[in-house]
Amino acid sequence: MGAGTSGLLFYLLIFAAIFYFLIYRPQQKQKKQRMELMESLDVGKDIVTIGGIHGTITELGENDVTLKVSENVEIKAQKLAIGYVLNNDQEGPEGGSACSLKGKD
Repeated sequence: MGAGTSGLLFYLLIFAAIFYFLIYRPQQKQKKQRMELMESLDVGKDIVTIGGIHGTITELGENDVTLKVSENVEIKAQKLAIGYVLNNDQEGPEGGSACSLKGKD
């Protein structure tokens, strides 16, 4: 092997390592967290959809969920539309407060 070929091989290995640590590995970690979220869903949990709708799971199907969003109002959504599960202290995934808007009576 010549000096140019070994240098090219070195840069190729560096590029592969960068690709793995900056792109592939974080995607796999995020995919694993998403699967754990889907498996942790249960009736009665308060969730927020990726569209920002807050609701409580009333029915859980194979690919969809039924959410109670208000008194006597339920909607059906795909499981994949669930963004995150609210904690008991009503905090969002980043620790920020998750609030809901209420109309004046």
